[in-house]
Amino acid sequence: MRTADRIAALPPYLFAEIDRKKEAKQAQGIDVISLGIGDPDTPTPDHIVDAMATAIRNPENHRYPSYVGAKRYRAAACEWMDRRFGVSGLDPDSECLALIGSKEGIAHLFTAFVDPGDYTLVPGAGYPVYHTGGIMVGGLTHWMPMTEANGFLADFESTPASVLAKAKMMFLSYPNNPTSAIANDEYFDRAIAFANKHDLLIVHDNAYSEIGFDGYVAPSFLERPGARDVTIELFSCSKAYNMTGWRAAFAVGNAAAIKALGTVKSNIDSGIFTAVQDAAIEAFLGPQDSIRELNALYQRRRDLVMGALGKIGLSAATPKSTIYVWANVPDGFTSADFATKLLEEANVIVAPGNAYGPSGEGFIRISLTTPDVRLEEAIARIEAL
Repeated sequence: MRTADRIAALPPYLFAEIDRKKEAKQAQGIDVISLGIGDPDTPTPDHIVDAMATAIRNPENHRYPSYVGAKRYRAAACEWMDRRFGVSGLDPDSECLALIGSKEGIAHLFTAFVDPGDYTLVPGAGYPVYHTGGIMVGGLTHWMPMTEANGFLADFESTPASVLAKAKMMFLSYPNNPTSAIANDEYFDRAIAFANKHDLLIVHDNAYSEIGFDGYVAPSFLERPGARDVTIELFSCSKAYNMTGWRAAFAVGNAAAIKALGTVKSNIDSGIFTAVQDAAIEAFLGPQDSIRELNALYQRRRDLVMGALGKIGLSAATPKSTIYVWANVPDGFTSADFATKLLEEANVIVAPGNAYGPSGEGFIRISLTTPDVRLEEAIARIEAL
C-alpha cells in the first residue's frame, strides 16, 4: 500500500504526540501530569448543556444539517459579534459560515485559496495547522519572525518580495497561541494595509478572544477600518464556553472568502449537528457569567505559575490573555530537550516551543487547564529537579 507523498511530509501532530507519550507512561503505572494541551478541565455551563438536551430531542435536528449552518445559528453569531465587539451589519447569509471547530475551517481554507507552490505567511510560533494545512495541498510556508523583544508580533513586513509574489494568505492570531501575546490597533492597521498592497487574505484566528486577565478585553480584527475587505476571522466556542469536544465555531468577514470556504466545505463535510448549533446559540446569546468565572479561575492559576517560575529557574512575561504561560527554558537546553527532561524525570508534560514553529525555540508552553492541586504538584515536581 502506498500513501500520498504529502502524508510523509507531515510532521507528527504535536497534541497527538503528547497524548501518545502520556498514555505510554500511564501504561507503566506512572502518574503523569499534563500541562501540554489546552483543553478546559471544567465542564460546559449547565444552561448550554440544558439547551442541548432540549435540542437533541427535536426530530427536526436529526436530519442532515445545513452545509453553511442553520440560519438561526449564523444570525446568532452575527448578533454576538455586534454585542461583543460592536461589529455591526454582518450579513448572516454572505458574511458568516458555521465551522465544525475552527481547526476544520483553517484546514479547509488552504483548499479554497492555496495552489501547489503558493506561499502562506505563518507566524513563527503559531497553531500547527497554519503550517500543516499548506503541506496537505502542496503549498509552501513562509515563517514570519516573532521575537520576545518585539512582543511576539509576527513580522510580516520583512517578507521577501519573491515570497509575496506567490503568497495568497497570511495567518495572524491575537491573543496568540502559544505565546499569549496581544496586539494593538496600530499593528492590525498595518496588517490591513499590507494585505491590500499585496493582495492577501488575512485569516485572523480569534479563538482566545474571551479569555482575559487584569481587565484586558481582546478586540476583533474586524473592528478596524477596512478589515472586512481583506479579512476572514474565526471564532470558537471551545475555550470561551468550555466546549472543546462539541466542535462548534464560525467564520465571519469578507464575503468572497466566506463563499470560497463554503464551497470547499459543501463538497467535503455535511455541517455541524443542528442540535449542537442550538446549544451554541444559547452560548452566544445566553448568560455570559461563566466567562467571568472562567477568567477568574485561569487568572488565579496564572498567578500561581508565575509566582513559582522564579523558584524553578524559568522566566516568562505575565500573560494578559489565553490559557498558557510561555516560558523560557534554562540555559543549555533546547525546547525539546527540556520538555523531554520534564517528562522523563518529573513525569510532567509541557509543550516544546519549537513544535509551534522556528520562533518557538527556547520556550515551553505551560497550559493552565489543570486543576489547582495538580498544577501545584506539577510545579513541585519541576522544582525538585
